[in-house]
Amino acid sequence: MKDYPIQPVSFTDVKITDGFWAHKIETNRKVTIPHIFKKCEETGRIDNFIIAGGLMKGEHRGEHPFDDTDLYKVIEGAAYSLRTHPDSNLDKYLDELINKIAAAQESDGYLYTARTNNAKHLIKWFGKQRWEKLDASHELYNMGHLYEAAVAHYQATGKRNLLDVAIKNADFLDTVFGPRKNQSTPGHQIIEMGLVRLYRATGNEKYLKLAKFFLEARGPDGGEYSQSHKKPVDQAEAVGHAVRATYMYSGMADVAALTADGSYLNAINKIWDDVVTNKLYITGGIGACSSGEAFGDAYDLPNLSAYCETCAAIGNCFWNHRLFLLHGDAKYIDILERVLYNALISGVSLSGDSFFYTNPLESQGQHQRSQWFSCSCCPSNLVRFVPQVPGYIYAQRENKIYINLFVDSTATVKMGSNTVVLSQKTQYPWDGNVKIIVEPENPGKFTICVRIPGWSQNQPVPSNLYRYTDNCGEKVNLQINGKTLAFNIDKGFAFIERNWEKGDIIELNLPMPVRRVIAHEKVKDDAGKVALQLGPIVYCAEWKDNDGRALNIVLPDNAELTTEYHKDMLNGIMTIHGRAVVLSDAEGVKTTLKKQDFLAIPYYAWANRGPGEMTVWLATTS
Repeated sequence: MKDYPIQPVSFTDVKITDGFWAHKIETNRKVTIPHIFKKCEETGRIDNFIIAGGLMKGEHRGEHPFDDTDLYKVIEGAAYSLRTHPDSNLDKYLDELINKIAAAQESDGYLYTARTNNAKHLIKWFGKQRWEKLDASHELYNMGHLYEAAVAHYQATGKRNLLDVAIKNADFLDTVFGPRKNQSTPGHQIIEMGLVRLYRATGNEKYLKLAKFFLEARGPDGGEYSQSHKKPVDQAEAVGHAVRATYMYSGMADVAALTADGSYLNAINKIWDDVVTNKLYITGGIGACSSGEAFGDAYDLPNLSAYCETCAAIGNCFWNHRLFLLHGDAKYIDILERVLYNALISGVSLSGDSFFYTNPLESQGQHQRSQWFSCSCCPSNLVRFVPQVPGYIYAQRENKIYINLFVDSTATVKMGSNTVVLSQKTQYPWDGNVKIIVEPENPGKFTICVRIPGWSQNQPVPSNLYRYTDNCGEKVNLQINGKTLAFNIDKGFAFIERNWEKGDIIELNLPMPVRRVIAHEKVKDDAGKVALQLGPIVYCAEWKDNDGRALNIVLPDNAELTTEYHKDMLNGIMTIHGRAVVLSDAEGVKTTLKKQDFLAIPYYAWANRGPGEMTVWLATTS
């Protein structure tokens, strides 16, 4: 089977032991997963399956025909949790839910509760006949998420109960869609990713062919909103709904890897350049426009009205990780890391039970996290993403092991007849010192590829969209067993090839001064402003720490900035301190300036202490 030349080390083979990600994964397991299940019960999402299965009478509930996916996504997240934390009660609960899902499946394999339940208030979405309004119905979107959940559950438990539902559905789709059959275009992508995942689990090639068909069915006469304005292979610019787009780009990467179709690869490479050069927020967020939840024009990156949907951040991680697996270039991990530590985890509260749908870079106090939304795609998407984070840390290719992310963790990597255990010891992201202990089962020659982040090489992102105001004079230092290693950087990695023995130690020191970031001159919203970054973390000023305001702060270029770790603040954070100038402008009173202590917190932690002003970009002059 053709596949990605680089393979991730599975999250099941990585144990995270740090205080940052381990805490978030445990919060997801103990708080967020039960919370989302409870909301699915309270809002009728589970009842909709029971009604569709004829197990009870009632009216279909919910405002959207894609509510089914919230249950699929939380089942997927729960399955990942089961693989690392066996739980008989959760396992039993999932089986009960799967029985209800199976009952809701129609005899030919079709599964879409809104239509089965004749939800008249939703008919505007899906029309009178199956597949009549694929641009809006989300029928295939629902089924894509079903496949993702089914494979995850099968791999976690070995049970086929949900997998058989998915296979029956996919076999049915294969009789309906394809060349010389129904050639309608799915309105919301993910069916492509789901079919590829089903292909990997079953080896049935017709699922891969169907995934490719759904890509090729797009364009050239559709709209930009769902990326159907051109054939995917002819696209070179990121347009339309950002979540749909990144799911499609991820599906294109999957098909490119599995079929060696270079036309898909060529297209997504060009699209990626467009995003990173023109349409990426400093937080890694994408999708600037609330209208259409879409990418805007080049350099159109407003802060107050920034949309930056949480699901788009998740899709951006999926896409960049796949591009890394194709190309082996650390620039994709640079973007993934930026998204991961900023735009993505800002979508969930520190307590794990309230969420942001959008993630603006400025607030006048109107933003509060919510426990649920009528369209709750983001909370349920986070539930399935967070447990997978360990699978992004390491990767391998033949005799190479890639260390992509710096997380206190232990990984077990099988390399032919040898097994290598890697242990990272680090306080990252608050500290740039990383110790990597290498323990091969048998001494042997292989290569460890250590990522040297772009931010440590005076490049915030791999384009000229953002830059630091000055160069950091400190150099990255790399040692092997206490001896400094001279190294070259190739595609963002230091390649260390040697005969490794048990107990060999790599020490990486990434200097972490506070960096001031400025945007390209064409980004009008950021003109005359600066953002602060420490390692991979983007910071913001929030009302709580700055005398009740944030939007009146001026941070002069010569203001000295220092850092301090607070273990009891916002689950433990590094803060940035300094002296700033604040403006006061009461009605009828002349504007006054005064100096004031200034404190910035990581952007991901904002809005955990109530609503109020916040800003990422700070004015540098009054």
